[in-house]
Amino acid sequence: MYAVDPQLTASQVLETFRHDDLYLFLGAAFTTVGLISAAFSLLRRKFDAVLFWLALSAILYGLRLWLQLGFVSLLVPPTDFFRNLRIAGNYLVPIPALFYFEAAGFLGRYGRKVAIVLTVPFLCLFVGTFLVGPKSVFDLINNLIVILSLIALAVLSFTRKNSDRDFFIIRLGTVVFIAFALYDNIYGALGNHPFKEPMGFAFFLGTLGYVAAKRTLHRDQQFNEIQKELEIARRIQTSILPSGYPQSAHFKVAARYVPMTAVAGDFYDFLVADQTRAGLLIADVAGHGVPAALIASMVKLAATSQRAKAADPASFLSGMNMFLLGNTQEQFVTAAYVYLDAASSTFCYSAAAHPAMLLLRAGNVLELAENGLMLAAFSFATYSTVEHPLEPGDRLVLYTDGLLEAANAAGEEFGPHRLSAVLKDGARLNPEAAADHIISSLQTWSKSQNDDLTVLICDYEGVQAA
Repeated sequence: MYAVDPQLTASQVLETFRHDDLYLFLGAAFTTVGLISAAFSLLRRKFDAVLFWLALSAILYGLRLWLQLGFVSLLVPPTDFFRNLRIAGNYLVPIPALFYFEAAGFLGRYGRKVAIVLTVPFLCLFVGTFLVGPKSVFDLINNLIVILSLIALAVLSFTRKNSDRDFFIIRLGTVVFIAFALYDNIYGALGNHPFKEPMGFAFFLGTLGYVAAKRTLHRDQQFNEIQKELEIARRIQTSILPSGYPQSAHFKVAARYVPMTAVAGDFYDFLVADQTRAGLLIADVAGHGVPAALIASMVKLAATSQRAKAADPASFLSGMNMFLLGNTQEQFVTAAYVYLDAASSTFCYSAAAHPAMLLLRAGNVLELAENGLMLAAFSFATYSTVEHPLEPGDRLVLYTDGLLEAANAAGEEFGPHRLSAVLKDGARLNPEAAADHIISSLQTWSKSQNDDLTVLICDYEGVQAA
């Protein structure tokens, strides 16, 4: 830290401090507000130009205010660099202010071009001060540009049509700041330095702080309301999923449903569930969140409407496709449906652009794919059914593509081979434990979830299991 000039008495230092104490506080306050605003600007996911330029303007204004104070001059040696910096700081401060007003919409449709054009002379004055030293003509040019710019800004703020209350509050703060700035610059052009502008800038920041706090509170209220509505939507969506597969002598079924957000586009249902038959449907709506969840509810209705065709997977999917056509806002749906019959020891399978069903039999994993086009996209889509024998101990696995596409930190996807390996690893587990094992293995592989996850596991116990 620099020492105070020893020739100055303690009373002189104290008197200088008392003279500057308000401005020392304002300089610190402006800089702090700017740093906080800059932090918020950097932490936001989306760049906020208004917040960024306001932060930079407040920081530079606070630093310039300190440089102008006599008390700070007592702590810094009177070098040419410090002298030039004090003067040049006046020319740098208007630049971020111009871009703030442009980002806030005060400069009209050509605001960006106006801000860039006016930046040029301010930069020239800033650089010129360090190259040739302070010149009175520099101050005159600066004052004239600032005066004309402030007058134009005041006129534009009153000609802009906006009935928003927040705009009127910000405009009030802007007009007060302009008035103080004009007062200082006009008197500065005449050779006087009243130094009242910081009061106007403080009022201006106060109005911005009020509006920011009000909008933050409003956003928090909106966020809480949205969260409540999403929780209701989550409960509603969960209610349309079957609570569990009924007890059966032949089939043991487990399901795991892990949405990426509060609501999801994945869906599953048990269309047939009795002692000798099982009809298992899984579907995945393109996209995430509320839109996908709404369409998933429509998939539930489409499936219910085709229950009479449950024994014929191809006809079942064709009926769902016709039901959904034109009702999904151009979002498509993939689906897979398997019908199991213990009486005939067979299962029938069909799918619509869905990941292949897996069959774990005697320690080996087989992929079963019988795919047609996605649902809700094409009226001419057709589907076919493939029939396979059922053997005691068979395990069938239906899942959505979120399991395959989950990526680790290196960007490597979990993929079908790892899923098959996990399925083999859990072969001795019951369906509930096996489903948990798959989900936990996936979550270990990928620390962040980027899609909805759903898995259905069905074990066939055989006709003699009763």
